[in-house]
Amino acid sequence: MAKKLYPDAASALEGLLFDGMHICAGGFGLCGIPERLIDAIRDAGTTGLTIASNNAGIDGEGLGKLLRTKQVKKMISSYVGENKEFERQFLSGELEVEFCPQGTLAERCRAGGAGIPGFYTKTGVGTQVAEGKEVKNFDGQDYILERGIFADIAIIKGWKADESGNLIFRKTARNFNAPMATAAKICIAEVEEVVPTGTLDPDAIHLPGIYVKRMIVGAPYDKKIEFRTTRQKEAA
Repeated sequence: MAKKLYPDAASALEGLLFDGMHICAGGFGLCGIPERLIDAIRDAGTTGLTIASNNAGIDGEGLGKLLRTKQVKKMISSYVGENKEFERQFLSGELEVEFCPQGTLAERCRAGGAGIPGFYTKTGVGTQVAEGKEVKNFDGQDYILERGIFADIAIIKGWKADESGNLIFRKTARNFNAPMATAAKICIAEVEEVVPTGTLDPDAIHLPGIYVKRMIVGAPYDKKIEFRTTRQKEAA
């Protein structure tokens, strides 16, 4: 078996990046995002990127770093409300955006990874989401055709992995990372810890190692909080 663990993000991405490529990126807000791999793509200067991701990070963090350097041509996303640079580029026509309902985006990636080129869903019927898409009636109800997503590479973030690439995600970081991992020709994972093969409980594994082709240890991480929400301390 080929060794999957690479010394750093740049080496893990070596030979895979090219201008105009399509990338699936895992994560939910700033939780569970592949920070080291995003930095390496920024440093590589790869341009014309189409990126499928639940969101585009925030200004200066996550995928927001690639927006700042104008390396992204198109975003396929469901939530982009906290990124002013995203908003500016979209409104000025610098960035193409395909808005996609959150559940539909997850299913498009899951379908792509399962070899399913398209599926019908009620989500978005009668809205702008349905514009230009085929509509089919099943049992008296309209459904729109959504295409599966399959990218050149997937970049994901895991919590713990073994040397074979079997991955465990931690809590919210599981959102989108697993479906994104399957929806590409090559998946590169960054994790916080790698343990010997056979150490992990098979029933605890969220993503089988067969999907992970390359892997890095990205720790330590600075856990960033997108919104710190607190309540006022009550008077004694």
